[in-house]
Amino acid sequence: MIDLFHPFPCPLIAILRGLTPAEVPSVGRVLFDAGFRMLEVPLNRPGAIDAIHGLLRIAPDDALIGAGTVLSVSDVDAVKEAGGRLIVSPHYAPEVISHAAKHGMIALPGVTTPTEAFNALQAGAHGLKLFPAQMISPAAVKAMREILPVGTPLFPVGGVQPHNMAAYIAAGATGFGIGGQLYQPRVDEMALKRSADAFMAARRSLLQGA
Repeated sequence: MIDLFHPFPCPLIAILRGLTPAEVPSVGRVLFDAGFRMLEVPLNRPGAIDAIHGLLRIAPDDALIGAGTVLSVSDVDAVKEAGGRLIVSPHYAPEVISHAAKHGMIALPGVTTPTEAFNALQAGAHGLKLFPAQMISPAAVKAMREILPVGTPLFPVGGVQPHNMAAYIAAGATGFGIGGQLYQPRVDEMALKRSADAFMAARRSLLQGA
């Protein structure tokens, strides 16, 4: 399997649920300055598409911006029209995966079981969101890693914090999706910077120990 995430070892995906267009300049600047290069704005809050537009206007050239909670083919089309390239879903939806892949977008569907994982890969998924990670221990990640195609990107999402990243990486995780532990609507800019820096420090520590 081609490693689409090679330029960003141990990639961290910032999940910006509830991000408003007005917050985009400050939130985007803090995250990009901290080193985040993969950002998703879940579509189940008002203003998500406009926020994606805003992030794309200020994003570095190497950033990958898109949407989360993508539930339908029409959602994929809306993100594509906005210029987004990342499609993240909470579940296995073959039509969403195949439609995103057909349009050259990166599809990361949510899976919990090996059956869902293999079905998602067959539908064209580029990687797998292991969700909710609270239900998928590092031991479970290790077991799934052993049976999935070599190089399959695995991203635990849900409850990820700097202190529990190492166990998942040791088990075979590729990177992480980080939501409420990083960003919440109307977060103080300094609080966001502290959280972003803490996650990036944990990432650097993991890469140094690799």
